[in-house]
Amino acid sequence: QVQLLESGGGTVQAGGSLRLSCTASGDINRKDRPDHCMGWFRQAPGQERERIAAIGTAQTTYYADSVKGRFTISQDNARTTLYLQMDSLEPEDTAMYYCAANLHTCPYCRGGTCFSNYWGQGTQVTVAS
Repeated sequence: QVQLLESGGGTVQAGGSLRLSCTASGDINRKDRPDHCMGWFRQAPGQERERIAAIGTAQTTYYADSVKGRFTISQDNARTTLYLQMDSLEPEDTAMYYCAANLHTCPYCRGGTCFSNYWGQGTQVTVAS
């Protein structure tokens, strides 16, 4: 089992920055852990959950077009803490942000449903105009 705990959400003015963190514990810390990919998702009220960034083995990164150039995903060297640096925030970025960890492949969304082995509880980000 893997537990994910997000932190760093809050309220910020448009144009501001926030840094989200996600600390993973449990089996993900085992020396013989399988390859995994972690990502950030968000869900605004009345909207579908979407993947906004992911980072896999070899630190390969993926970004949704809506955040490309503004958000940066990264991990610590042990690959157990995930970060999301969010700059130039816009009111449209207001949402609940979720951390996810998936074994072998990156978590993803398809047909309105998002798939991952493990999810955090979420942290709220509100961007005021």
